[in-house]
Amino acid sequence: MDFNSLRKEIISKNASVKELVNDIFTKIESKDPVINSYICTTKENAIAQAENIDKLIQNEETLPPLAGMPIAIKDNICTKGVETTCASKMLKGFIAPYESTASGKLWSSGGICLGKTNLDEFAMGSSTETSLFGVTSNPWDINRVPGGSSGGSAASVAAGLCSAAIGSDTGGSIRQPASFCGVVGLKPTYGRVSRWGLVAFASSLDQIGPITNTVSDAAEILYSISGKDPLDSTCLDKPVPNYLRNLNKSIKDLKIGIIKECFDHPGLDPEVKDSVLFGVERFRNLGAEIVEVECPRFNDGIATYYVIAPSEASANLARYDGVKYGYRSNEGSNLLDMTSKSRAEGFGDEVQRRILIGTYALSAGYSDAYYKKAQKVRTLIRKDFDDAFKKVDILLTPTCPTTAFIKGDFLNDPLSMYLSDLLTVPANLAGLPAISIPCGFDIKGLPIGLQLIGNVLEEDRILNAAHIFEVDAQVIKNRP
Repeated sequence: MDFNSLRKEIISKNASVKELVNDIFTKIESKDPVINSYICTTKENAIAQAENIDKLIQNEETLPPLAGMPIAIKDNICTKGVETTCASKMLKGFIAPYESTASGKLWSSGGICLGKTNLDEFAMGSSTETSLFGVTSNPWDINRVPGGSSGGSAASVAAGLCSAAIGSDTGGSIRQPASFCGVVGLKPTYGRVSRWGLVAFASSLDQIGPITNTVSDAAEILYSISGKDPLDSTCLDKPVPNYLRNLNKSIKDLKIGIIKECFDHPGLDPEVKDSVLFGVERFRNLGAEIVEVECPRFNDGIATYYVIAPSEASANLARYDGVKYGYRSNEGSNLLDMTSKSRAEGFGDEVQRRILIGTYALSAGYSDAYYKKAQKVRTLIRKDFDDAFKKVDILLTPTCPTTAFIKGDFLNDPLSMYLSDLLTVPANLAGLPAISIPCGFDIKGLPIGLQLIGNVLEEDRILNAAHIFEVDAQVIKNRP
């Protein structure tokens, strides 16, 4: 249920917040054994939070903006007193001693924490198949993946097991699962939302953002979690606009750039292409001006990303050595042997693969050929975006080359799995905001996502365009 529908129930007093929260946990207990979107739930705390909101309502006190909204948190974001595992054996049993800035802002705004959602181990994957806690199913077809790495968050929203969820996006990990699950996923500008309390994967790319039922819900959450944070030196000290108030502006004469390289790519499924182009025509009918633009290095993003991200992961994950914290092997005759075995046993195959790629790319004699060259290409990708934004206001692409694929299809073919991020990683490399919204369905009835990319700190512009499209298209009314 979206925020507006829930508020009507709460304000009309048809049901107490406690009753609504209990109803959601009944759904979780019934449906989630099949979907497996949650790693753990926090029912006792959620009921206590709901009772506090009900007291405010009974006393006719002013309610915080997200009062009573039930929200799930991706399990690589620290929540105080709750296990935070990153879906890995390496962190199983770790109880976070502090609250992340983003989740803390949600609870201060009246949001209710339902629990922690499943993900690819350490957020490394595009299918939520590498989790220690098992594979998450797509609510549209339980034989298919929900995308990743925020697959648990997207699946829980799509299945009605929360009203919204928080994910992290390093190369498309919010937008790609949002596309696969037919929901809204927003990656903010790098630095718009604090990363304090987010377990680091690739620090120059990671960003926290919302997965929701509607664009207006995403705007509300973004407003709540944005802003300067003294605990995160990369967080921007810029005013935060009220995104919700800017959602109903006319998009007449808005210039939308269609990135030519995306639609010419041989890996783009024809049904996805046709659906997104139909969405382009819908924007044209709504008054937007459609302009074809070129970003010559757009398709180089995937190769660039898979040098930079593993390199940063290699450095970030070096801290898990079985000494200071993390899983420790019982075997090993000396420190080096114990550390090696702890990492070999504690990390899964995909995480080990990316650590090895990153370590190789950073090693003496190879860093110039790989890592430094990738950073140069990253700069050129950002320049292409800068040039495009001189001609248009926002950019439009498909979110993913395909719809949700069958579980196990790419488990033994990591390169094909990586290509599912083809259209999302450039926005991360350039630090730009981007949103995925449902735009249609393929012949199997699986949802298709359309991506809007904005210039730095122009979330309000892409949110407004996405909202106008959403209201006109009414795609979200068709849910599993």
